[in-house]
Amino acid sequence: MSAIERWQPGTRRGFMDEYLDSLSLVERLHRLLLDVLKDEFERLGVLEINSVQALLLFNVGDNEVTAGELKSRGYYQGSNVSYNLKKLVDMGYMHHQRCEIDRRAVRVKLTPKGRNIHQMVSNLFERHADGMQTRGVLGLEGIEQINSQLRRIERYWTDQIRYIY
Repeated sequence: MSAIERWQPGTRRGFMDEYLDSLSLVERLHRLLLDVLKDEFERLGVLEINSVQALLLFNVGDNEVTAGELKSRGYYQGSNVSYNLKKLVDMGYMHHQRCEIDRRAVRVKLTPKGRNIHQMVSNLFERHADGMQTRGVLGLEGIEQINSQLRRIERYWTDQIRYIY
């Protein structure tokens, strides 16, 4: 079966086609989430931070963390998180302080300005969750199933990194 035949309506698609579709969808959803955040901050008149930085502030929340901890939680890649943390500290959204035990490590936490951004993102996500349920886009059972399947993929990929390469 040719590539064109695989994509024709009514033809049976194989696992590989569905897997590639899923990968593409995950990538598009991530970019779309960043666009949604960008639009929200433009609407609110918050223009000095980008959507990646806003998401970072949301993920830090009430915690005090190092860049390494953010990377190990799987939120960010190395240079990406270091650059954005430095920018957020410089703009007054985060405090930073050297660790007492390991002077090479820097711990960061949100300032009141950073907590304000965290709250804006939290409010946006709450509106989205309510809207999805109210409009019947997705219910509790559906989101639980999606999360379960995504966690299984995450474990599989993690195992590939740890044990195969």
